Amino acid sequence: MDEIAISASGLAKKYRIGLRRDPYGRLTESLWNTLTDPLRRRRSQEREGDFWALRDVSFEVPRGSIVGIIGRNGAGKSTLLKILSRITEPTLGRAELRGRVGSLLEVGTGFHQELTGRDNIFLSGAILGMKRAEILRKFDEIVAFADIGQFMDTPVKRYSSGMKVRLGFAVAAFLEPEILFIDEVLAVGDAEFQKKCLGKMSEIGQGGRTVIFVSHSMPAILRLCDRAILLDRGRVVIDGPTHEVVRRYLETGPGRTSSREWTDPAIAPGDDVARLKSVRVIPAGGGSSEEIDIRRPIDIEVEYWTRTPGELRPSVNLHFYNDEGVCLFINNDWNDRRWWATSRRPGLVRAVCHIPGNFLAEGRVIVTAVVSTYNPTIVHAMEGEAVAFVVVDRSEGDGVRGVYANDFPGVVRPMLEWQVEQSSETVSVRR
Repeated sequence: MDEIAISASGLAKKYRIGLRRDPYGRLTESLWNTLTDPLRRRRSQEREGDFWALRDVSFEVPRGSIVGIIGRNGAGKSTLLKILSRITEPTLGRAELRGRVGSLLEVGTGFHQELTGRDNIFLSGAILGMKRAEILRKFDEIVAFADIGQFMDTPVKRYSSGMKVRLGFAVAAFLEPEILFIDEVLAVGDAEFQKKCLGKMSEIGQGGRTVIFVSHSMPAILRLCDRAILLDRGRVVIDGPTHEVVRRYLETGPGRTSSREWTDPAIAPGDDVARLKSVRVIPAGGGSSEEIDIRRPIDIEVEYWTRTPGELRPSVNLHFYNDEGVCLFINNDWNDRRWWATSRRPGLVRAVCHIPGNFLAEGRVIVTAVVSTYNPTIVHAMEGEAVAFVVVDRSEGDGVRGVYANDFPGVVRPMLEWQVEQSSETVSVRR
């Protein structure tokens, strides 16, 4: 029987919301509050309530496993990791961990902001119970992986968020905790660093250490994890093989709509360089945008506000996935060479990607919308599973399927040009 590294039993976390309390007050206010407490309690009951971030979450993780935790925003993923990392106490239930624990839950987690990067490496190692000689053996690898060597003697408080993530991941990975918790924080890094991190996590799992990985990236979850747990509103929906859990996840939530819009820039995804306004699926000739005939061309329209592009050149890129989380393709608006050569200025940008008919395979297509700048790659606005639509091949003769009605595999289904000729030559066959 595999040794259990993590055991969670009936975990629940409750927060009280809606009641505002001042931590400090005068003595007269305290006396008055005591006298009027029954009245205040009745009034506050209308404003306050209990919010359960987690409800009855139980699971076990064998040592050496890499388990993905997925779910929509607010599903309870980060709360679960904070409980497992001993950052917060559960309201109910218990969690047992067997081994040294490393966590990368937020940018700069565990770092002393006044200390330098070098000092924080040794501090993190000491917290894990490592001797100075052990940390020194790993020091050069940490510095090389984080790629911030010239800033190692700079206080961490002066690091950018990307630098903090690079150092945080390097410390967590190379100081070799037996259990490693990683939240979506890796999304802060650039694409090349994310790729490097995923490779290192795979290596960690193969080395027998236990990893709990929270991510909205289904390809990353599918690549790294043999098992996944789907949370929704604080409860476990399904716990099982990754491909089954990912399929269940993709069947629900925002990825089922063909149009998204953010009317308030203050809460829209993004930063001062780019902030999303809308993402839409627009079929040629109108009609339903939820269900698209395989023969019909479609447009994916992305609108975003840009306030301070400066010398940067914001660019829309779209990531297309199928129901299994497989990336079908990625496309970028730099294919419009005129736009790519145009100087950016503050305002509203509308970018449209044209997809021809008879190109996508039938099935559900989920689109992630991203606005980035390059050299170095920086993601300014991103909405995973922003929109989705279903491609239908009706087998009516002029589609790719033609008269063939059985399973037709492939992630794309292009209508390619063929030339077929026949000569008058015949062949005789001896019986």
